Amino acid sequence: MGIRYKLVPRKDFSKGALEDAKLYYPQLLNNGNISFDEVCEAVAEQTALTRADVKACLDRLAYIISTNLKAGRSVNLGDLGSFRVALSSSGATTPEEYDASTMMRPMKVVYTAGKSIQEIRSKATFDRIKTEEAGG
Repeated sequence: MGIRYKLVPRKDFSKGALEDAKLYYPQLLNNGNISFDEVCEAVAEQTALTRADVKACLDRLAYIISTNLKAGRSVNLGDLGSFRVALSSSGATTPEEYDASTMMRPMKVVYTAGKSIQEIRSKATFDRIKTEEAGG
Protein backbone atom coordinates (compact mmCIF):
# COMPACT_ATOMS: atom_id res chain seq x y z
CA MET A 1 0.00 0.00 0.00
CA GLY A 2 1.30 3.40 -0.93
CA ILE A 3 0.79 6.88 0.41
CA ARG A 4 -2.86 7.78 -0.10
CA TYR A 5 -4.07 11.06 -1.55
CA LYS A 6 -7.16 12.58 -3.08
CA LEU A 7 -7.51 15.41 -5.58
CA VAL A 8 -9.09 18.63 -4.38
CA PRO A 9 -10.05 21.70 -6.42
CA ARG A 10 -8.40 24.99 -5.52
CA LYS A 11 -8.62 28.45 -7.02
CA ASP A 12 -6.33 28.98 -9.99
CA PHE A 13 -4.09 31.94 -9.11
CA SER A 14 -2.05 31.78 -12.32
CA LYS A 15 -1.75 34.92 -14.41
CA GLY A 16 -4.68 35.30 -16.80
CA ALA A 17 -6.86 32.64 -15.12
CA LEU A 18 -10.60 33.17 -15.18
CA GLU A 19 -12.23 34.40 -11.97
CA ASP A 20 -13.81 31.03 -11.11
CA ALA A 21 -11.07 28.81 -12.62
CA LYS A 22 -9.92 25.89 -10.52
CA LEU A 23 -6.99 23.47 -10.62
CA TYR A 24 -6.83 20.07 -8.94
CA TYR A 25 -4.06 19.39 -6.43
CA PRO A 26 -3.20 16.29 -4.39
CA GLN A 27 -4.03 16.29 -0.68
CA LEU A 28 -2.49 13.61 1.53
CA LEU A 29 -4.81 11.38 3.52
CA ASN A 30 -3.62 10.38 6.96
CA ASN A 31 -3.30 6.62 7.23
CA GLY A 32 -3.31 6.69 11.03
CA ASN A 33 -0.79 7.47 13.72
CA ILE A 34 1.64 5.43 15.75
CA SER A 35 1.95 6.47 19.38
CA PHE A 36 5.16 6.93 21.34
CA ASP A 37 4.40 3.74 23.27
CA GLU A 38 3.86 1.83 20.03
CA VAL A 39 7.20 3.07 18.70
CA CYS A 40 8.89 1.94 21.91
CA GLU A 41 7.20 -1.46 21.66
CA ALA A 42 8.23 -1.88 18.02
CA VAL A 43 11.86 -1.03 18.78
CA ALA A 44 11.85 -3.38 21.78
CA GLU A 45 10.54 -6.23 19.61
CA GLN A 46 13.41 -5.79 17.17
CA THR A 47 16.21 -5.37 19.73
CA ALA A 48 17.39 -6.83 23.02
CA LEU A 49 16.03 -3.79 24.86
CA THR A 50 12.85 -3.71 26.90
CA ARG A 51 10.09 -1.21 26.11
CA ALA A 52 11.05 0.68 29.29
CA ASP A 53 14.68 0.85 28.13
CA VAL A 54 13.65 2.25 24.74
CA LYS A 55 11.29 4.76 26.34
CA ALA A 56 13.97 5.95 28.75
CA CYS A 57 16.47 6.26 25.90
CA LEU A 58 14.08 8.28 23.71
CA ASP A 59 13.10 10.50 26.65
CA ARG A 60 16.78 11.28 27.25
CA LEU A 61 17.35 11.81 23.52
CA ALA A 62 14.71 14.54 23.46
CA TYR A 63 16.36 16.17 26.49
CA ILE A 64 19.85 15.98 24.94
CA ILE A 65 18.64 17.43 21.63
CA SER A 66 16.86 20.29 23.43
CA THR A 67 19.83 21.05 25.69
CA ASN A 68 22.28 21.19 22.78
CA LEU A 69 20.00 23.26 20.55
CA LYS A 70 19.63 25.80 23.38
CA ALA A 71 23.43 25.97 23.51
CA GLY A 72 23.55 26.75 19.78
CA ARG A 73 24.83 23.35 18.67
CA SER A 74 23.59 21.20 15.80
CA VAL A 75 22.72 17.63 16.70
CA ASN A 76 23.56 14.86 14.22
CA LEU A 77 21.77 11.55 14.72
CA GLY A 78 23.29 9.61 11.82
CA ASP A 79 20.73 7.98 9.51
CA LEU A 80 17.90 9.48 11.55
CA GLY A 81 18.93 12.99 10.55
CA SER A 82 20.00 16.19 12.22
CA PHE A 83 18.53 19.12 14.13
CA ARG A 84 19.66 22.74 14.17
CA VAL A 85 18.25 26.12 15.09
CA ALA A 86 17.44 28.86 12.60
CA LEU A 87 16.91 32.53 13.34
CA SER A 88 14.88 35.15 11.53
CA SER A 89 14.56 38.81 12.27
CA SER A 90 13.74 42.17 10.84
CA GLY A 91 16.81 44.20 9.99
CA ALA A 92 18.35 47.35 11.41
CA THR A 93 20.16 50.10 9.56
CA THR A 94 23.09 50.00 11.98
CA PRO A 95 24.30 47.49 14.58
CA GLU A 96 23.49 50.02 17.31
CA GLU A 97 19.83 50.18 16.21
CA TYR A 98 19.37 46.42 16.36
CA ASP A 99 17.25 45.31 19.34
CA ALA A 100 16.97 41.53 19.62
CA SER A 101 14.10 41.74 22.11
CA THR A 102 11.81 43.41 19.58
CA MET A 103 13.28 42.50 16.20
CA MET A 104 14.16 38.82 16.53
CA ARG A 105 11.41 36.30 15.90
CA PRO A 106 11.15 33.06 17.91
CA MET A 107 13.79 30.60 16.79
CA LYS A 108 12.84 27.65 14.64
CA VAL A 109 14.07 24.10 14.96
CA VAL A 110 15.05 22.69 11.57
CA TYR A 111 15.06 18.94 11.06
CA THR A 112 16.92 17.48 8.08
CA ALA A 113 16.18 13.84 7.37
CA GLY A 114 19.11 11.45 7.21
CA LYS A 115 19.99 9.27 4.24
CA SER A 116 17.86 6.25 5.15
CA ILE A 117 14.78 8.41 5.78
CA GLN A 118 15.33 10.49 2.64
CA GLU A 119 15.37 7.30 0.58
CA ILE A 120 11.58 7.07 0.95
CA ARG A 121 11.31 10.03 -1.41
CA SER A 122 12.47 7.90 -4.33
CA LYS A 123 10.88 4.64 -3.17
CA ALA A 124 7.43 5.83 -2.09
CA THR A 125 4.39 4.88 -4.11
CA PHE A 126 1.14 6.79 -4.25
CA ASP A 127 -2.45 5.56 -4.36
CA ARG A 128 -5.12 7.97 -5.60
CA ILE A 129 -8.34 7.61 -3.64
CA LYS A 130 -11.57 8.64 -5.31
CA THR A 131 -13.37 11.47 -3.53
CA GLU A 132 -16.22 9.17 -2.36
CA GLU A 133 -13.73 6.78 -0.70
CA ALA A 134 -11.91 9.65 1.03
CA GLY A 135 -15.01 10.91 2.76
CA GLY A 136 -15.56 14.14 0.90
